[in-house]
Amino acid sequence: MTEERYRHEIAHLARVELHTPNPDGTLWFFKDLLGMYETKREGQSVYLRGYEDPYQWSLKVTEGPEARMDHAALRTSSPEALERRIASLREGNLDGAWSDGEFGYGKTYEFDTPDGHKMALLWEVEKYQAPPQLQSKILSRASKKPLQGLPVKRIDHLNLLAREVTPVKESFERHLGMKTHERVVDGDIETGAWMSSSLLSHDVAVMRDARGARGRLHHVAFYYGVQQHTIDAAEMFRDYGIPIEAGPDRHGITQSSFLYVFEPGGNRIELFGDPGFLVLEPDFETRTWTMDQIDTGTAIGGTNLPAETYFTYGTPPIEPIPDIVRR
Repeated sequence: MTEERYRHEIAHLARVELHTPNPDGTLWFFKDLLGMYETKREGQSVYLRGYEDPYQWSLKVTEGPEARMDHAALRTSSPEALERRIASLREGNLDGAWSDGEFGYGKTYEFDTPDGHKMALLWEVEKYQAPPQLQSKILSRASKKPLQGLPVKRIDHLNLLAREVTPVKESFERHLGMKTHERVVDGDIETGAWMSSSLLSHDVAVMRDARGARGRLHHVAFYYGVQQHTIDAAEMFRDYGIPIEAGPDRHGITQSSFLYVFEPGGNRIELFGDPGFLVLEPDFETRTWTMDQIDTGTAIGGTNLPAETYFTYGTPPIEPIPDIVRR
């Protein structure tokens, strides 16, 4: 169980690194279509940020032989919270190691989830300071809204695939202080969990990998804040040949509006139209969905999430790869 006094020690998802076998296509997707700013290039990597991301970067795109998530990093709410969360991980035999950090970030504690996903915790960050030509007149905005594509505001959340959901969920609850707001069960087996340490419906989700693999990525989500933008984005993706997996529609789980697509490198990306429901009750009780409710849970508006991809495809990919991803 989550200790309530440690409930908010994880502030938010700060960054994700994606590998792609098609770096030019992936960068075109994020920069030209989603309007993300490039802040640095180094070796085979490019660092990107949305116009409301507060730090130097939220997405690192690295050339590699296959699509996959290299790592994801969560920022804690204080230096002391970082030390407490690391102590808890070590007590739970989830050993990790310190690294010197990356561009824009300070020392970082790296560890693996029970399923093998590479995660990190950090506190020290370099806040983004826009040059004069990009400074926004909106004081709470880190930079001007770009004049290209349909710009995303910021990184939002992470969805992981796991061979077994429960060990990952319990680890995030125990060691990171997250609370499970919603979950899906198939009989006695947990097949999904949506967790947060904030008022958001979820910062991290974990779903059962139908292929039985370990440590894979389902999707990274980027935030629009306006449901209409997912409709506009769908039209843009149709015109420019980006495969749409599902949506636009609204989930029952989280009540958020969604659009799922595959970027040219093969990673699944969700465009998040709005935050869905906010958890304002301090004593909010976990909602449990069962399989006879799953149609409403996945899509209120009637969209069918394709079983041949949505519950089976993740990165790194496993053969056979669905045609919708290959095209």
